[in-house]
Amino acid sequence: MSKTLPERVCWTTADLELLSNDEWKRYEIIDGELFVTRAPHLRHQSVIRNICGELQSWSDETQLGEAFPVPGIIFSEADSVIPDVVWVSVDRLTQIIDEAGHFTAAPELIVEVLSPGTTNERRDREAKLKLYSTQGVEEYWIVSRELQQVEVYRRENAALKRVATYKAQDEITSPLLPGFRAPVQKFFRQIGRAR
Repeated sequence: MSKTLPERVCWTTADLELLSNDEWKRYEIIDGELFVTRAPHLRHQSVIRNICGELQSWSDETQLGEAFPVPGIIFSEADSVIPDVVWVSVDRLTQIIDEAGHFTAAPELIVEVLSPGTTNERRDREAKLKLYSTQGVEEYWIVSRELQQVEVYRRENAALKRVATYKAQDEITSPLLPGFRAPVQKFFRQIGRAR
């Protein structure tokens, strides 16, 4: 006797409009699979702010691009994500923004700060890594607030491959960002005691 498997539900960006507009939830679709996460921890958000600040400070000096915190990227009806930080060059910026102000193609650099939990980590390390690879992202940083480290993936041929892991005492650089240098510990600096 053969058993039929249920058809997989394939979510689209149109389906997101039917969900409640809850400011405390983030809805993302990767390969038709819906991921729902709650608003991140305050320290998670401060890491995003710090990374975006370092990238934007360098961008202000060089005039080569711009950093954005938590932008929407709609690659297709079945792939719509909200990364923590992106950096995009001036040349590419005008080509990949739609009228609603969303990215419609890959910026050069995407940064994801890991949220606690196996599901969250698998989404960033597996599903998003695969998506960003196939969409042409040049560099992908996975940032661990707990370990205070940054894993850097760069495009080699047609895929993103891990090329380095920077610890808090290291200084991060990138061939994508000529002259960019930042002590990794600055990404994790915090004021106050909230954990």
